[in-house]
Amino acid sequence: MEPFVLQKLENGCELFFVKGWMDRYAGLTAGFTSRHGGVSRRQFGSLNCGLHVADAPEDVIHNRRRVAEALNIRLEDCTYAEQVHGNEVQAVTREHAGAGIESREQAIQAKDAFITNETGLFLHALFADCVPLLFFDPVRRAVGLAHAGWKGTVLQIARMTVEAMRERYGTQPEDLLAAIGPSIHSCCYEVDDTVMDRIRAAMNELGVGNEPADGGEAIYRERENRKYSLSLQQMNRQIMIKAGILPSHIEMSSLCTSCRTDLFFSHRKEAGITGRMAAWIGFNE
Repeated sequence: MEPFVLQKLENGCELFFVKGWMDRYAGLTAGFTSRHGGVSRRQFGSLNCGLHVADAPEDVIHNRRRVAEALNIRLEDCTYAEQVHGNEVQAVTREHAGAGIESREQAIQAKDAFITNETGLFLHALFADCVPLLFFDPVRRAVGLAHAGWKGTVLQIARMTVEAMRERYGTQPEDLLAAIGPSIHSCCYEVDDTVMDRIRAAMNELGVGNEPADGGEAIYRERENRKYSLSLQQMNRQIMIKAGILPSHIEMSSLCTSCRTDLFFSHRKEAGITGRMAAWIGFNE
């Protein structure tokens, strides 16, 4: 069953919610925006949440406020960051509230993963094919969010997030729930040896083979053109399992951002001229 469930909110925003989590845990909000329900125009139409893509800043800020309104939270309690395809984790506290909501200069700088155990703070990260990784510790009511392109994936940002939650909040990996969000899938994600050399090195380090596990797909498949179809979703799932998350606690979206440009922005499919979705997670007061 698809864990990210699409809903159209009263203000017109069309958002994907991690419904299973939210139905079980009062106050938790987690999900992923679509490309619909905002005010941006042309290639950014209409719910672009990225300030870094040459969209009108006032439209992006308006879109972010619309998303917050749809979630019944304050934009001033949200955080955004300048992501750099790394693996550094930022622990977010009340002093970060409002970071980056209206300008890139005021965003959390040079981070790609975020954790918090403070109620009333809402972590956001931006995507347009890269993989959203959401983490939730129901025992300690701590949450995490990571941005995993291929570079962050081979740098094991998923493992770094788990370890940061354990060190800072006492999270036990076996308690964690994880969700791998809409992103480009192997059907559309073709890479060359430059990327595959890094993927294979990471697989060797983890002790992970390429055989499909639990009825899923292989991490990669070689194509006739000497390139490869790569599943960043499966790679990140294996990293999560190696970090101690139970396989039964990991949910994975089947939605491909490149296949479904009717729903999502796709950097690869749209030749880099497109908007950004936002993933979010946090606890309401």
